[in-house]
Amino acid sequence: MLKGDSVGLGVRDVVEPESSGDGLASSVLRTLMFFTVLMVTLPIGLYFASKVFVFEGTFGMSNRDSYFYAAIVAVVAVHVVLAMFVYVAWNDGARQWREGKQD
Repeated sequence: MLKGDSVGLGVRDVVEPESSGDGLASSVLRTLMFFTVLMVTLPIGLYFASKVFVFEGTFGMSNRDSYFYAAIVAVVAVHVVLAMFVYVAWNDGARQWREGKQD
């Protein structure tokens, strides 16, 4: 609370998080932002790259067929990113649970 503020929350209590949870919150936010950016960029990038360079360029597929197979690559990429996020979140939660149990 602020000095002289005996009722309710002060401005610092609302704006500044407690120091014990600050590191955890920033770590969670960084992880979430990393996987959010990865979820947006990786499937879109792989879609266009695989369409142009792999399916049309290397395999010589038609435009229509390359759309189909590039979409499959993008869907697989989404699932891989989701699996990685679940793995990282699960391991981070398990680590925090073990550290909390030792206290």
